[in-house]
Formats: sequence, structure tokens, C-alpha cells
Amino acid sequence: MEIKSPYSLKFELPESLLQDFYCTSLLESFFPSDPKSSFCTSSADPGLITVDLYKTLDWLHSHEMPKSLEKEVCPIPVLLYVQHFSTNHLLFHYDGTPASAELIRKFISLFENLIGESKATIISPSFIPKSKIKEEQELIHLVSSKTRETSFIKFNFTRIGDFWSYAVKHNCTLLVTTKIYQADLAKILFHFYKGKIWSDQLSFYLSL
Repeated sequence: MEIKSPYSLKFELPESLLQDFYCTSLLESFFPSDPKSSFCTSSADPGLITVDLYKTLDWLHSHEMPKSLEKEVCPIPVLLYVQHFSTNHLLFHYDGTPASAELIRKFISLFENLIGESKATIISPSFIPKSKIKEEQELIHLVSSKTRETSFIKFNFTRIGDFWSYAVKHNCTLLVTTKIYQADLAKILFHFYKGKIWSDQLSFYLSL
């Protein structure tokens, strides 16, 4: 009898699709399908759960309606990765909230060994309160200090589809956003999988 780990019980997905990494900072050799590529024991709980995007979408298509990725949203970040996973062009979603800022900080901490030569784009709302401007500038500085090239854009995107479309159009390889969108993201990927505007290079990092 197979015993599921406590965190895997939170997912709608079969446990066979999940891989877990126990690093607080991934090694340069990291590859999402192979936990041995970044073997760490620096964390008692997984620092990252990786999920093969194509296998997940094939599994979702075995159901009439797309399921959410998780039954209960958990604090462990999830990486939905494509076969040729790359951090070449990162797209960060900053919505002006403390949770969004912390999400980006944690991503940088986890992936800092992999993004030194990356291009990064940060999308922020056209208007944020004056009290958040300092935090916004600090995030821009942080991302800039860890990547090769960073750009900052103001867009009033409110749907995950907006970010997905932008990422596909601009050849982004990894979208960093919140798990708030994961149910809507599952629907978008479900409906556009193998379609004409599908991107085979875009992976997704989702966290609280």
C-alpha cells in the first residue's frame, strides 16, 4: 500500500506527477524532474514542489472539466515546468501587496543560483499607494541585483490570462505569480493546450 506524504494530500494531482526539493536555495545543477539534481537537506519541509506541465495537462484532459491544482492551497511553492525548462526570461507579477512582494523575495532566494544571466520583467499596477512605492523600488533593486537585465512595466492586468498572453507574446520562459490564480490558470491551460498560440517554453512558479 502506497502511503502519501502529508503535503501531497493537498493536491488534486496524482502523487506520481509531483517531485519535491528540500532546498532553501537551489543548486546550479537544478533540473525540475530530478530531485537528485539539487539534493539538499537544509529544510525539514519541501522548499519547492515541481510538476510536469504536459503530464499534468494530459491528466486534466482525462476529466470533463479542469481541476484546480490543489484541493487546499498550501504555502509550499509549485513549479509547473515544460520539458525544456529555462530561467532565461523571467516575468514577475507584483500587485502591490505585501504577499506579492514576499513571493518575489522568496523566489529570488530560492533561484538565485540559476538567474544570474536571466532577463527579468516586472509587471506592476499603474497605480499603487504612495506607501508602497518604497517597497516597489526595493523589489526592482533586488531583482536587478540578481539578474543580468531587468525591466519594469506598468500594466493594469487583473486576470492570469493577461499575464499568460504577455508571457507568450514576449517569449518569457518563467512566469512568477500567486497561487490565487491557479484555478483560473488550470482552466486557461486546459483550453489552450496544443492550440495555435500555445507556448512550449513557458513554465509557471506559483506561491502564496
